[in-house]
Amino acid sequence: MAFDPDERDDLRRKFCEYAKNHDPALREQLVTAHIGLAEYLARRFTNRGEPLDDLVQVASLGLLKAVDRFDPDRGLEFSTYATPTIVGELKRHFRDKGWAVRVPRRVQELHLRLASVVGTLSQNLGRSPTIGEIAQAASASEEDVLEAIEAGHAYRFTSLDAPSGSDDEGSLGSQLGEEDQALADSEHRVALSPLIARFPHREQMILHLRFFEGLTQSEIASRLGISQMHVSRLLARSLSQLRASAEDTA
Repeated sequence: MAFDPDERDDLRRKFCEYAKNHDPALREQLVTAHIGLAEYLARRFTNRGEPLDDLVQVASLGLLKAVDRFDPDRGLEFSTYATPTIVGELKRHFRDKGWAVRVPRRVQELHLRLASVVGTLSQNLGRSPTIGEIAQAASASEEDVLEAIEAGHAYRFTSLDAPSGSDDEGSLGSQLGEEDQALADSEHRVALSPLIARFPHREQMILHLRFFEGLTQSEIASRLGISQMHVSRLLARSLSQLRASAEDTA
């Protein structure tokens, strides 16, 4: 934002005064003087599924924080100091808003990092990286990587009020109505979870990739760094053991 010399001097005086007494009236004047910066930065984040009014509100919150924390004695222009604070608030809003269920912040951040990590590894290796390779590149444990991948299923569910995207009018929600077989499948997964938990880690991973993520045996083999035939044998053995355990339980 551009201010003439007299305006800059007046704003600097107000910032110095506010830093001493935190007068709410001065705070309101400083926020009002720089609200254009918040609106400008909010517009940079439009077309991402959030209303502009909501983004301006989030940016204004960042502006308030910047006004409260700004130290005029450091010699920085306020806009230089405030911009990363406001942008950080907007990014945090999208990061938190994008998850359909509450996921720990560390898991969210790792999940978002994994996309670039996996892309880089795939390009360098010429194949899909294994979980161990991903964990090493991301400086995380294999358990944390698996947790982040699983949590990713909760990320950015489409609203039922969103347009269907087809030629027919109406929202996605208006197209629902039939019984969802996935609900029954979920019950089966819950029932099988204790049985699956007894398997070695690799067999658990193969079952998860095949039936929860829908990967083919070849894709699983590439992901785990083993042959497709080995995946097939392990999968067949695991399913046979699950069937036998389920019958015994019944």
